[in-house]
Amino acid sequence: MASWSIDKSGRFPQRLYLRAAEIDRDSERLVADFLQRRYGEVRYPLQTDDLTVLVEQYSSSLDQYADLSAEGDDVEGMTCFLPGEMPQVMISEHLANEPKRENRLRTTLAHEFGHAFYHRAVFDQLFAAQPHLFRSSPADTRTVCKRATMVETKEFDWMEWQAGYVSGAILMPASVVRRAIADLLSGYGIHGAALIGTAPAEEAERHVMAKFQVSADAARVRLRKLGLVSDTPTAPTLFG
Repeated sequence: MASWSIDKSGRFPQRLYLRAAEIDRDSERLVADFLQRRYGEVRYPLQTDDLTVLVEQYSSSLDQYADLSAEGDDVEGMTCFLPGEMPQVMISEHLANEPKRENRLRTTLAHEFGHAFYHRAVFDQLFAAQPHLFRSSPADTRTVCKRATMVETKEFDWMEWQAGYVSGAILMPASVVRRAIADLLSGYGIHGAALIGTAPAEEAERHVMAKFQVSADAARVRLRKLGLVSDTPTAPTLFG
């Protein structure tokens, strides 16, 4: 269950504390329910249109052709929070206008969904505590998301870390990935994590990329977070 703790950054009175397993559980349940209602079955990859509809359900507006250049060349998404309203989500026009960037668009949509889904409560407590501060300061109520931290960032930046983890969990549900990759790795006699850079790890990455329509970086980060690939060798098991 999500809990609250002191926000050491000082930005908020409290920060939302979420364990990775909680995000995995919430994300997988939400996506499965969404797909079941939409198609009568749960199937992957989650389509880009599905992601768009999902974001729209948790926001007051979604602009996929936003000019975010004023925020910096590396800003690809932004979510704005308003008192008493659902958040507004904006995606850089550079992603929507270039088909070859569809995987980045998908990652960004899922990332901004994470902000809209989890972090509205964070801003709501801020609005309730200091309502007068935000009538003239909308810039203080935005999450501005850069390309370099869209998939993975350090956990001390807790809000971006949570949204980044949601992005992977929405696109690549934990139980589905674990079943598929455990079967794949067992064919190599591996019953733990595959070493990054080896053939089994590379095949696992390609499998996730193809099955869930994600980039190599997104696949590698997700596999590492789920403990299916590792940067260091794991101890031998009884099976290999």
